[in-house]
Amino acid sequence: MLSRTADHLFWMSRYTERAENTARMLDVNYQTSLLPQSAAVAQVGWQGLLSISELMPSYTAKYGHDITPRNVMDFMVRDESNPSSIVSCLRAARENARAVRGALTTELWETQNATWLKLAGYLKSRDFERDPGAFFEWVKHRSHLSRGVAVGTMLQDEAFHFYRMGSFLERADNTARLLDVKFHAVHSDFFGAASEQDQEYDFYHWSAILRSVSGFEVYRKVYRDVITPERVAELLILRPDMPRSLAACMNEVVANLSVVANEISGETQRRAGKLKADLQYARIDEILSTGLHAFLTQFLDRVNELGGRISQDFLVPSH
Repeated sequence: MLSRTADHLFWMSRYTERAENTARMLDVNYQTSLLPQSAAVAQVGWQGLLSISELMPSYTAKYGHDITPRNVMDFMVRDESNPSSIVSCLRAARENARAVRGALTTELWETQNATWLKLAGYLKSRDFERDPGAFFEWVKHRSHLSRGVAVGTMLQDEAFHFYRMGSFLERADNTARLLDVKFHAVHSDFFGAASEQDQEYDFYHWSAILRSVSGFEVYRKVYRDVITPERVAELLILRPDMPRSLAACMNEVVANLSVVANEISGETQRRAGKLKADLQYARIDEILSTGLHAFLTQFLDRVNELGGRISQDFLVPSH
């Protein structure tokens, strides 16, 4: 396979996954903002969204320090100057797909192309402003459809494995960022000290984190108990059977990387395997005792380094 083709497939899936992740976070924050809460608490939630994607400097440069739900959603949905906005991600996904049209099945190309065309109509008709929740569900549905069509129609060759690798690297990055920012919002790496008056807020706080990764029902099925920060962290970091956990993502990255391995990718495979093993044999009490923020920061550094090494070993940047 040509490395330029691999690069387009890798980034097509990353941008599609990034659009979905942005929609998930915006949807949960929008729904949470409708609950009774102070203006200060609501603003912390919208600030967190910008922090997760490292967009605070870009936002303040355009809107100043006035962080409002309308401005944040406009910036993260339709702002073409924001490379992480939903419209920018879906455009980039479509352009990468168009560049390697011959490497895609007809069904996958038509799914990517239709998503972009329908998005333009969605935003032009102002349906997003009338019902943001419905729009976010549509973005998530289109991402699910894209992945399903890829799995159901693509030959499972190198093209398929680069496509999958991009999805899971992006997902791991997003889950780690989400956890880091949301857990940091409780102002401590030490849990269990919430006062009684804070318990109701905590329930909605941790429930929102779980819902943003489709993990609320999964949590109830696995733990069958009240929602606690420790178990939320364990579910989203160490459970290999939770589709959006760090462990599950790294298992997929390693599996797909092993299939496309070449004569110069040995060190990249070793680092990916070590990161997978560190998650496989870790314990949540050990992670929390040494500091969740430090753990997640190191994980993000290693994932970003891994993405760079994959590009160096296999890809010719063209996205």
